[in-house]
Amino acid sequence: MAVDNQKHRKIDNPNAINDNHSRMSELKDLFDEVSRQVNAELDWLIPAHGSGPQNLRDAMRWSLFAGGKHFRPALVFAVGRTFGADDEQLVRTAAAIEMIHTYSLIHDDLPSMDDDDLRRGRETCHKRFGEATAILAGDALQVLSFQAIGEEERLSEWKRIKLLSGLARAAAKMVVGQQLDLEAEGKPLSLKEIENIHTNKTGALIEFSAYAGAVIAEVSDEKLTAVSEFASKLGLLFQITDDLLDRTQTTEQLGKTAGKDVAAGKATYPGNLGIEETRAFAREIYDEAKSALAKFDCSTRSLEDLSTFLLTRYS
Repeated sequence: MAVDNQKHRKIDNPNAINDNHSRMSELKDLFDEVSRQVNAELDWLIPAHGSGPQNLRDAMRWSLFAGGKHFRPALVFAVGRTFGADDEQLVRTAAAIEMIHTYSLIHDDLPSMDDDDLRRGRETCHKRFGEATAILAGDALQVLSFQAIGEEERLSEWKRIKLLSGLARAAAKMVVGQQLDLEAEGKPLSLKEIENIHTNKTGALIEFSAYAGAVIAEVSDEKLTAVSEFASKLGLLFQITDDLLDRTQTTEQLGKTAGKDVAAGKATYPGNLGIEETRAFAREIYDEAKSALAKFDCSTRSLEDLSTFLLTRYS
């Protein structure tokens, strides 16, 4: 009876409802603002017209400006702002991360990889421009991301070196994760083995996004460790809920082909645990991420909201 009363208090509490609505509105504003700034930076870095083959430029921009929430750039901004960095110091690195992420999507969609025809609600790069041009578009985006950070004069030399080193490590881990993912198709894997795949393939760039914001903000080594702990949980949460999305949403909702993981025999959390146990696991990792934020000793509102966004996006 006491539990029922408690439930009613939660439901009937207008302050809690209003606060939740306010925080989701703030998060939407964050995504919108980051997307605007990052897209403007990307448009400057890779304009619609310039030197080189126009078809290659079009292929790069087709994938770069396909939409999406820009979660990784938003994480750069959220962490950087949390520790006092200015947006103008963050935007170039956030754009470089979006380049690396886009390169990985272009290559993941190739017939020799995940073989998908749809990404963010429209044709994948290789379907639109051909497989060879798609490969080159991905290659170009990868190397241009390093150039963008290396030539960022708004950051000190030591920051650029740390960022370039960190991005290189993350990019290498992504390749390792993709190879492990391909080798695991159709095979029974333990939870530890699945986590190893996705810590590399998905988690590495998410962890670097948080790391980058912290480096630019010049946080202490102690705080950098706390940021890394939080980001590792966030990367895991991202993949767990991504697996759930593949099982629970339609192609129209996802903007990419639903059920591809099952059809390809991919190693996923729902495939190992079942959907309900995976949801419980997501909640567990979410709680661990929030516990890591408690070590920051400052307001972490936007980072909490990013975590909540990941937890609830499959429902």
